[in-house]
Order: sequence, then C-alpha cells, then structure tokens
Amino acid sequence: MLDARRRLVMNLRYLRALLKRFRPTLMMAVVIFGVMPLFYRWRHVTPEGHQVSLGKALRHVYFLLFGQPYLDVDDTLLMFVDMVIPPVGIAVLVDGVMRFAYLFFAKHRQDKEWFEVISETLTGHVVVCGAGRVGYRVVTQLRALGKDVVVVEKREDAAFVAVLRDEQVPLLIDDIRSHQCLPRTNVLKAAAIVCCTDDDLANLNIALDARKVNPDIRVVIRLFDDDLVAKVRDTFKAEALSSSSLAAPAMALAALDPRIVHSFRIGTHLMVVSVFEARASLPGMTISEVRDRFGGLTLSMRRQGERDERLHPKGETRIEPGDALTVQAEYEDYRKLRAFTQEAQAPVFAVR
Repeated sequence: MLDARRRLVMNLRYLRALLKRFRPTLMMAVVIFGVMPLFYRWRHVTPEGHQVSLGKALRHVYFLLFGQPYLDVDDTLLMFVDMVIPPVGIAVLVDGVMRFAYLFFAKHRQDKEWFEVISETLTGHVVVCGAGRVGYRVVTQLRALGKDVVVVEKREDAAFVAVLRDEQVPLLIDDIRSHQCLPRTNVLKAAAIVCCTDDDLANLNIALDARKVNPDIRVVIRLFDDDLVAKVRDTFKAEALSSSSLAAPAMALAALDPRIVHSFRIGTHLMVVSVFEARASLPGMTISEVRDRFGGLTLSMRRQGERDERLHPKGETRIEPGDALTVQAEYEDYRKLRAFTQEAQAPVFAVR
C-alpha cells in the first residue's frame, strides 16, 4: 500500500514537473486555440453581415494548421494572421509532442533528464551518493522514515542499482564529481547529503561541492580513515562516521557477551543494548528500580508467552519471571546489572 502511494505521488510530481517545463508551449497553445478564435469572432464578418460563431472560428484555426482554411477571409489583418498561424502552430505542436514523448520514454529508461525532472519537484529531500551496501541500507532506512531520497552512483553494475530501480527510487548513473551532477539532484533544496562511496577523497569532494551550493545542507560522510573523522568534524562541521569505528565496539563486546546486541559511543561513554531474561533476581523489581539502581533504561519488555514487545514500559511496571527486557546502559552499569543477575542465579550449597 505504501509503495503504491509512493508511486502515485511520484507520478503526480512528474506530471507537475512536465507541466512546468511545458509552460511556454502550453501558453502558446492557449493563445492559438483560445485567443485566436475570439479574435476571428470579433474581426470576421460573413457576407450577410453577421459575426462568425465561436465554433466556426475555432474550426478555422484548427484547419489552418493543415493548410485548409475553413473561412473565406477578406480582411487584410486576418489574412496576415492566416499566414502566421500555420508555421507557429505546427512548431508549437511538434515541439510539444516530441519533447513530451522524449521525456515520457526517458522516465521508463530512467535517463538523466527524467532524474532531473523528478529532483526539481523535491524539497527537503536527502541525496545519497553511492549505491553499495551502505548506501542501500541508508536509502531503505530513510524511506521507512518517510523521507524523499535520490541516489547517485557512478557504476551501472553497482551492487544495488537494479534493486533501487525496481523499488522506483530515483537513481542517476553519473560521476558525482562532475559539474552537472549535483545540480541534477536539486541539492540547493535538499535537507541533507550522505556521502557513502568507497572513496574517502570522493566523499570529501562531494561534501565540499554540496556545501558550496547549499551552505545550510547537513553533510554526513563515510570515511575509512579514522584519523580523518575528527578532523572533518572540526574543520567542515560535518558528521563524519567511520565504518570500522562503529563496528569495532559492537564486534568486540558481542564476542565477550552474547546478550549484547548493539553498542555505540556518546562522547567518551560506551553504551550497550542488551537482553536480560528475568529469572531469580529481576522478578519483583519495577522498571524504575532497575533504572535507579543500575542506570539501565528499559527500552522494551516482552512477557512470557507473548509475541509482541511493549516499547517503553511504564516505570511502575513490575517484572515477572520469564520476562525478556531490552536494556540500554553504560557498559560499566551493564556489568553491575549482569553481576547482580549472575549472583542471584548462583547455586547455594548447604554445609552439613
């Protein structure tokens, strides 16, 4: 349902953009078929001394395009108009039909002209540079959030070019560093640009060019060189991310504890997201007690036997045996919570 709605919106935008591009042609057509019949009705007089009807005047203008006038004109001014209408009208019709047909088929081929027309209709969209794995995931996430996205990729055989086209995502095959590429994306009206190609230098060049065109655009850069990340953030005031720095904490902590499903840094703080199953220690405590005692924020809770998770459970909710809690906490707080649950589950041996 959502994809069908997106396709409908895109088609309506494309139609609006075409009408905008054909504005001069449409205005000339209105003059020829709207104003000229009124002019003939006002100026032409039949042999009986009557004004010609509007229908006959319109028919006369129409057949003039084919060199077959419908009215017998004796007026000098009307004779001059009779000579002007055919070449002008034919030029307008031929130009309109050929340009419309070209842009129509360009849409099905997703040519540069079609991409440019679609981009002209967007405002506050996100430009994603790169159609690799990272670029495709960024596009998928942005579209899930309801954002308009356009993609630029240099290689026709990139990993997800065909997939993006099947999903009707506007995609341009061009060198992003060329002078005409960024203007085609309507970067002047874009809200953000995500530079996620496999080339650090290309990503930096794209970011600089985008800022030159649109100083207010938000820039997100993917970099492989960790040393450049801090420099880019400080110098260009852009959000620079390193794939290795993002993945390293998650991989390291996942190797230490299978309950850690995600990790990230906020400044110098290492945050982790983990899953706890309430057994001998957590049952009986409330969500707020877990937060106050261990600094753990419960993101979701799933009761035993239930399929759906409850997001952001209330603080007074009491934990029951078998509940699965997804908890976010600083790593040191997580270790305290883990130690608490392990101590409570440790077997007790009686001494006789």
